[in-house]
Amino acid sequence: MDGSHLQGGFADPAIDAARAFRSVMDAMARPGQIYTLQGAAPPQPISVAAGAVILTLCDADTPIFLGPNLDTPGIQAWIAFHTGAPFAGRSECMFALGNWSSLTPLEDFPHGRSDYPDRSATLIVEMPEISVNGPTLRGPGIQGSATLALPETVSFRRNHAMSPCGLDFIFTSGNDVAALPRSTEVI
Repeated sequence: MDGSHLQGGFADPAIDAARAFRSVMDAMARPGQIYTLQGAAPPQPISVAAGAVILTLCDADTPIFLGPNLDTPGIQAWIAFHTGAPFAGRSECMFALGNWSSLTPLEDFPHGRSDYPDRSATLIVEMPEISVNGPTLRGPGIQGSATLALPETVSFRRNHAMSPCGLDFIFTSGNDVAALPRSTEVI
């Protein structure tokens, strides 16, 4: 290792993590709205937003799965150094990071159980861009309806049908973040 994994964390961890946490929670609470994250400088090709999400939500108690496109020694070292998060397979993770094609199919990720629906994975999906031009969304946190560009719709409709179980999704691109919790219906 060349030591590059030691760089790229939050400059002011308490303040930067609090700001990022607020933005991620706002995105989860208001599906279809796009927020900005900054402060992280993860190794390429991870976006600033995805890096900030990882630095904020992952720790030694949150196993993470890396899609094959991101499962490299440099990225593993960066995540391990800055968060202490262990790496796990699809069926044991709490978080997963990758582009859509590297995270599908979704069936192997933990979807929770009826007695513990919160024991499901959150997928951090790296997107080429995030846009509000897409399918209609309805549900908690949305006044009337909203729209959000999604990589497809069938998987998200199936996921919502499992609610309160199912996966939660955080979409990242550059500094942008948006979310689609399992409670959101994709029309």
